[in-house]
Amino acid sequence: MAPPPPASMPLQQRLLHLAQTLQFGWFVGHLTLLFCSLRYSLSYITFNYYSRWARFSYRTAFVAAAATYGIVVYKAYRARSRQGTRQQPGALALLGDENVQYLLMALVWLFGRQIPLALLPFTVYSVFHVATYTRANLIPTFQPPQQSPAGGASPGGRPATKSSPLADTIGRFVKEYYDASMTLVASLEIFLWFRVLGSAIIFTKGSWILLAIYTVFVRARYSQSTFVQGAIGQGVARVDALVANQSTPPAGRQAWETAKRVGRQATDATDINRYVGSKGQAPKKAQ
Repeated sequence: MAPPPPASMPLQQRLLHLAQTLQFGWFVGHLTLLFCSLRYSLSYITFNYYSRWARFSYRTAFVAAAATYGIVVYKAYRARSRQGTRQQPGALALLGDENVQYLLMALVWLFGRQIPLALLPFTVYSVFHVATYTRANLIPTFQPPQQSPAGGASPGGRPATKSSPLADTIGRFVKEYYDASMTLVASLEIFLWFRVLGSAIIFTKGSWILLAIYTVFVRARYSQSTFVQGAIGQGVARVDALVANQSTPPAGRQAWETAKRVGRQATDATDINRYVGSKGQAPKKAQ
């Protein structure tokens, strides 16, 4: 993330400097997504989720999501170009980028039918992205760090500065709740898969195509996210405990073991690292 404008600039110039960056557009996109999600949630809890404002909020939220992840993907492409990388990643390598995956899913949800649950993972991400940008860029722009009254110096030799109490509070919030929120996102994405599966079972229009697309997305998330792996592991452990109960009929236990075996085989067969040669490389963090 780019640093805030220099404190020596007047406030108006600092704001103009900040607003002219792609990162600011990224921030505005996440902020728009939050407002639209809130507006849609109000329509949802009042059972007006197909009203004109509800449809507008839902679609606009995913337009904002696609814009934010599109900015990140574009910045990564531009960075590679500036480094003189002649050969850009192939299609499979691009699909292995988490930001590309979320960009494509935002477009899928944008042009598909409304599924309110699909908004929640993007909303949780936006909460932390807005908080991080506010702490790192907005607050220092409006209130540049002041030199510490003690007049000491940091270990690096720079003058010690006093950070904003609000920035410190936001930093503690992000640090304290980030892991729990990412676990929540993983659980929501898995639950959403079952929601899509339910639509496919009752043959809702286009649901089987959506199920295939979203299954590929969840598979990619499983290979890249320890939070998704942990959420699925916890779910499997809970079902194992239920199946181990004496009241479970043998047919039920056998069906569950078969399902686990098929799941493991499908996971091994669809390992994208086999095709992109990226085994051992850390995946890019979704932004």
